[in-house]
Amino acid sequence: MKRCDFDLPFLLRYENVAWYENGKVRILDRRIYPTEIRFVECASYREVAKAIADMVTQSAGPYTAAGMGMALAAFEVKDKDAESQRAFLKQASYDIAHARPTTANRMSIVTEGCLKAAEEALSAGKNVIEAIFNRTIDSLNRRYGTMEKVGEYLASLFPKGGTVLTQCFGETIVGMMLRAAKKTGNALKLYCAETRPYLQGARLTSSCCYEMGFDTTVITDNMVAYAMQKKGIDVFTSAADTIARSGHIANKIGTFQIAILAKHFGIPYFVTGIPDADKMTMRDIVIEERDPSLVLSSGGRVNTLPGVKGIYPSFDITPPHLISGVVTDKGVFTPYTLNDYFNTKADEYY
Repeated sequence: MKRCDFDLPFLLRYENVAWYENGKVRILDRRIYPTEIRFVECASYREVAKAIADMVTQSAGPYTAAGMGMALAAFEVKDKDAESQRAFLKQASYDIAHARPTTANRMSIVTEGCLKAAEEALSAGKNVIEAIFNRTIDSLNRRYGTMEKVGEYLASLFPKGGTVLTQCFGETIVGMMLRAAKKTGNALKLYCAETRPYLQGARLTSSCCYEMGFDTTVITDNMVAYAMQKKGIDVFTSAADTIARSGHIANKIGTFQIAILAKHFGIPYFVTGIPDADKMTMRDIVIEERDPSLVLSSGGRVNTLPGVKGIYPSFDITPPHLISGVVTDKGVFTPYTLNDYFNTKADEYY
């Protein structure tokens, strides 16, 4: 089986993201990694959808979990007639795709691709579970292969021995940009903003950077201006959960304010990802609001008096005038020329 996860850190290897086997889906619990390596085991596709909604896996991890969850859904109805299987899988596709609203459009591409594979298998009298599983592996290879191109373009923008600030956890792109930098012998220094309240930058991004041999420093979210002013940050980069054609991007809450600081200090901000064909402007972006209790506590310990309120928007929207470039598999675009991305045929991504 061809795999594109070679030489990548532990949490980016396929089996350590999400994996279907013998009627179960195993998902690495990124809420506690690397302090503890624990997998959440799901016995139904609804448990997979709940794990996605509960942030067991984050960044692009849900796309892998979605495909594996569809294989599990097929296992749940393997003894039913063809029409019952079709109906069940269609419902599973919707439920899994809509586990988190901001990325429902991308997740739907994943689950609907699994539906297509299931239909072809049913029509040919083949094993539906195997067809969906294989389709998910193919999707992983496509996504990792596409992100490898993005990573190489991004790494080419970094100065030799430069210092790069990251935000949240860009999943595959983190591994791919570092793999590309290692290939060219660029000994980067990485500063990772911690990314409250789940600390993806501190726990996930810094783990990948350190495991791949790079000089890695974690800063709290309110140290960004100081780091830019005093620590020689050359480039700020992040992935994006949504990239609208207008050049507006949605990414983990806090990205907008870091972009403002980068503009103030004259530091380029490069966004990575594939533009969304169906998102025209920022009005098409849905911002998910999560349980505010996560903001009122840290490490399971409540920090506020009873009655104090919190808010937890998962994402914010950064406008195009703060973005230096959008790095894609087709090269680097300005945020104002993203429509040009669609002038040529794009390889299937999900």
